Amino acid sequence: MTEKGVSLKVKNLSKRWGDVEVLSRVNFEIESGGFLTLLGPSGCGKSTILRLVAGLDEVSDGQVEIDGRDITFLSPAHRNIGMVFQNYALFPHMTIEENIAYGLKIRKVAKDEKNKIIRHITELMGLGQLLQRKPAQLSGGQQQRVALARVLVSQRPIVLMDEPLSNLDAKLRVEIRSEIKSLNKQLGITIVYVTHDQSEALSMSDKVVLLQGGKVVQTGTPKDLYENPKNIFSASFIGTPSTNLLTAKNINFSEQLNLESNISIDDCIFAVRPENISLNPSKTDFSLHTNIEQIEYEGKVSLLHLVTPAGERVVVSLASSEIPEEGGQVSIGWSKESAMIFSKSSGEAIRFSI
Repeated sequence: MTEKGVSLKVKNLSKRWGDVEVLSRVNFEIESGGFLTLLGPSGCGKSTILRLVAGLDEVSDGQVEIDGRDITFLSPAHRNIGMVFQNYALFPHMTIEENIAYGLKIRKVAKDEKNKIIRHITELMGLGQLLQRKPAQLSGGQQQRVALARVLVSQRPIVLMDEPLSNLDAKLRVEIRSEIKSLNKQLGITIVYVTHDQSEALSMSDKVVLLQGGKVVQTGTPKDLYENPKNIFSASFIGTPSTNLLTAKNINFSEQLNLESNISIDDCIFAVRPENISLNPSKTDFSLHTNIEQIEYEGKVSLLHLVTPAGERVVVSLASSEIPEEGGQVSIGWSKESAMIFSKSSGEAIRFSI
């Protein structure tokens, strides 16, 4: 069985509930067989977009196109879209095989073809030994695999996934997100995935759409969003631990700092990721003197929690072997290549040289 994905394009998509606009002119597209993630904090509009694409809610403005065909006002049943939700929604009285086969049974697929499809998908999902069990007899991870298998056997060319892993523990989330990405490549289906977990978005996606307050903040590859954030929100939302945001006037510069368009340094926020900070400021372009407040040991890596004389907090990620004694003082630094500068008033990235 071979799936064939389809392209998806969303143009100026808006949604209003009465006078309240919850989505404002959202644009993105993903090619056939691609993996696109809608990422952002709770309440930013991710699930609303998914429901508009699926046809479960009515679009206020804009268009949804699949393979160039306008489906904005098509009924959900005629969109040929599969969905996986946070709630597995399995039928408790049916066996796993009956749950997976339910959609094929409704469509009256021939028995031999149905068995062939089920066998192929259950082998891919590692469910072959569980088909005669009931959902209550499975773990949370196994139930999620069943929910995914049920959608995959439906042979939909595009699958929408709304926070499908949020009920699982950390280890299972890592395992199943790897399986989802593998299935995306093996079957060639197009996936639109919703999550608030940026580690999921970075590890799984071909393209990420970052949202805030119903608007698209930045769109690009995971590498784009991590290395070239366009604004303070992108810089601080992407990355674990979060990016350090510092007042420019408290930072020491090795040479003259030149900002674009003669922007005042008082209107600048410096950003630097914890993993890009070193304890050897003599070889860096920017530096700070700090006090060690706390150390978090995480095995090979430890997090150094620091506070500057101005009271600003800084987190540094270092190899545990490099961590100094808790309670002392330490000087830190970072290079111009890893530095990011943003306008305090607009939040947008600022070009600079040193």
